[in-house]
Amino acid sequence: MKSSPIKLKQKLSPIAAKAKHNRDVAMAKTDRRSAMKAQAQRIGQRSDSDIHHTTGKTGPTKRISIKNNRGNYGRGTKN
Repeated sequence: MKSSPIKLKQKLSPIAAKAKHNRDVAMAKTDRRSAMKAQAQRIGQRSDSDIHHTTGKTGPTKRISIKNNRGNYGRGTKN
């Protein structure tokens, strides 16, 4: 892998990286994810905030700060 300014958390072999890429693409193209992406585009996603699906599915949404969405509302992303 070429050196990157972004530090990757996983150091995978080329075979494992390709398998992970295929899994990630397959998940991103599921009907549920496609519907959520389409809804976010209809609402008008902006670069200064995120659209949060409150039920975890398509439907009710609210606009929240990027910091809160990435950081699990101050609780962090690790257990």
